[in-house]
Parts: sequence; C-alpha cells; structure tokens
Amino acid sequence: MSALAIGDHAPWFTSAASASPQDFLMGGYRAVLFFFGSARNPQVKAALADFCAAKSRFEQLGIHFFGVSIDPNDRVLEEKVAQSSFFHWLWDFSGEVSIRYGLCQVGLGGEGITYDPTTFVLNENLRVLNLFPLESHVAHAQQVLAYLETLPSPSAPRVIRQQAPVLLIPQVLSAEFCQRLIRYYQADGGRESGFMRQEGEKTVVVLDPAIKRRRDWLIANPDLVNEINALLSRRVLPEIKKAFQFSVTCFERYVVACYEGTNQGFFQPHRDNTALGTAHRRFALTLNLNEGYAGGELRFPEYGPDLYAPSPGDALVFSCSLLHEATPVTQGQRFVLLSFFYGDEDAKLRQQTQDQIVRSGAVPKAVGNSRIQPDSKAKPGFQSRSKRRSKS
Repeated sequence: MSALAIGDHAPWFTSAASASPQDFLMGGYRAVLFFFGSARNPQVKAALADFCAAKSRFEQLGIHFFGVSIDPNDRVLEEKVAQSSFFHWLWDFSGEVSIRYGLCQVGLGGEGITYDPTTFVLNENLRVLNLFPLESHVAHAQQVLAYLETLPSPSAPRVIRQQAPVLLIPQVLSAEFCQRLIRYYQADGGRESGFMRQEGEKTVVVLDPAIKRRRDWLIANPDLVNEINALLSRRVLPEIKKAFQFSVTCFERYVVACYEGTNQGFFQPHRDNTALGTAHRRFALTLNLNEGYAGGELRFPEYGPDLYAPSPGDALVFSCSLLHEATPVTQGQRFVLLSFFYGDEDAKLRQQTQDQIVRSGAVPKAVGNSRIQPDSKAKPGFQSRSKRRSKS
C-alpha cells in the first residue's frame, strides 16, 4: 500500500532515466508516475501497452508520463517508444524510490520482495491529485486516462504586479476533517482570545475587544494533535522548507478560532513576534475551515490593499514579522485553525522567556515546546538523472 495519500507531496528523488541526455526536473507541469515494478508481470505489460498507445494523448493534454521500473531487463522499453518530451522511463534498480513511496517491501533477511504497482497523478507542485493501484479486474491505463480527462485546463497566466510574501497551500485538510474541528469547537464554545503586549520586562496577555474579537478552543487531545501534525508534516512543512529554506521542528499550539459576525469579529493590524514572549515565532499558520460567511479576509497592508481568502482546507503561511490583520466578519461565522511554527534554536529562546509572560486567569498557561517533525520520506524535490543506454 502506498505511503502517500491524496493531497500529500510526492517525495523528490534522483533516478537514472531514458529520453534526453540532459538532466530534467519534475515540477511545473502535471505528471503521471506509474510505479510498475517489472514488465514481466502480464498485467503490467498490458497496462504499459495501453499507456504507450496513448502517448499522443498525453502530449495533447500536456501531461508527462513517467514509468518507474526496478527490473534492469525493462531497458528494452526504451526501444519500443520513440523519443518524446512527454514520455519517460525511470530506472529504480536499487528499489530505493519504490520503497520511499511505500510500494516495495523487502522480506525478512532480504529474501524476496512484495511490489504494489500504482499510478500517481501529480499536479504542477508535485502534490498527489489521485492514485490508482493496479487491480486485476480494472483496465488500469483506461482508468487513469479517464481521470486525466476530468482535470480542468490549467489557468491562464496572470500578470502579478505586487503581492505579500505569503505561501498559499491548497487542500491541506479534507472537508470532513475541517467539519470535525468545527464540531469540537461548537461542543466547547471556546473562550475569549487575547494577545500579547510588552510592558517593561514582562509580556502581558491582554483581552481588549477594541483590538481583537475572537474566541479560541485550545486543542489539547494528544491524538487529535498527532493527527494534525501528521498531515501538516506531509503537506505544509515541505512547502515551508522549499519556499523559505527553513526547517520547522516545533509548533506553539493549535487552536480552532471563531470570528463571529454578531460582534463583527476581527483582529486589528499586528505582528506576531514583537514581544519577548513571542520572539521565538517564525511563521504563522492560518487554515480556513469553512465558508458561508461575509468579510473575514486577511490583509497585509505593507504590501498593498489586497484581501486574502483561502478556501476551506487551504492554508496560508507567512512570516510572523509581517504586519497583518483579520478584517471584520460581517455575517456568519469564520472558523480557522491557527498555529505558530519555529525551529530548535527558537525553542531555546521560548524556554527562556515563558516565565516573563503574565496571564490573566482566563488565559491558559502555554505548554512547553511541542515537536512537529517533518516526514523523513517527504524530502523536497526529485530530479531525474538521465543516462543514454550504451550500445555495443
């Protein structure tokens, strides 16, 4: 069974390949990645024949096909498909890549292997749009091609003159998971949310509805925290590493927050790391959980008047140094999952400053540094190292 699920980032890897003698990079276009193991498998052989017959359709759709083999005998496939910029073979003869994708299991003592042929459909950012295990009763290539036909055409390019340096990550949480979090909040009701202000040598937690109107429910259930961590480590942390060259190892806490239309819930422009008790924060996570409300967009006034409104399940990540505001919700309720990310050195700073935070009785004391480890299988990127087959 695959180690990946829909929405996960495909692990990067380096592999020998056919086609061009130059190196090529995955990413920036949609791709089909068929881990087939060996063409000696009759069912695989039939699927490969169907994929090869559809080579021109891949070109028409602008989708690249990559077939991944662990069998050196499959090099003969290079001779069966004419050179194409949309059709490639990748040689994973060590099995390392297939193991990383969870498709190849080595038996005890290194005796024998089990291989689960699977096709992944990836978007331009190497996120898994869908996956199709090879099944005996299904015409595999036709199943994959039928799905490709349902994909919307890529958007036309836009001219971007200015934008805030923020990272928008789509489909981090499923609709079902978002609704679960909302139900947990509704069962609890949350409590008034404060903010931290530096007063002399102390960081004071302040409740001031003239500056912030929001209620928060702190997620304290370890199983739920671990579930969120597992998803974010696969779907958010690799993007932070790629975009900002920073390795997140810790998170401050998770809260489900609610901005109410009944009291015009909002948070005035602020930065998230200006007090001693917040100086450890590197990145803020805002993940919208619902729609059906009016207002409530995010604004980064240092970078123009634009309003940011991620769809439910989508995350917005940005530096805690950026000035930002949550505009008033004028109708309905806006639910959002919030957190702050930081690294090991920042964790040391947090340990030193926690005793300087003064909280009212209504504000719970923060726990120690909480670890969120990136998925070791989700190393960012993969590059194919093309090799010409030597002729004798």
